[in-house]
Amino acid sequence: MFLPALLFATATLAQPPKPAQLGLCAACHGENGVATAKGIPHLAGQDRDYLVAALGQYRSGQRSASAMRAVSGALSDADIAALADWYSAQRSGTAP
Repeated sequence: MFLPALLFATATLAQPPKPAQLGLCAACHGENGVATAKGIPHLAGQDRDYLVAALGQYRSGQRSASAMRAVSGALSDADIAALADWYSAQRSGTAP
């Protein structure tokens, strides 16, 4: 009888806090990582290490996309880690 409530509480506790810089990404990729515009990739459920590496590569210029370069340039390593934690913890395919 208490199992569903326990599972819900565990899932809620496992969610990382919303990152301070989430708005920078949410404008295109959605707060929960499900993009609504054509050509914008979904971030929800992506591998955390992949997200950290990709953001670092945009920030350094190793990957080229002018919008991503501009946004990632304002991110610290801690911001990138927090955003990767957030988006990797989101369920893919779920709308905000």
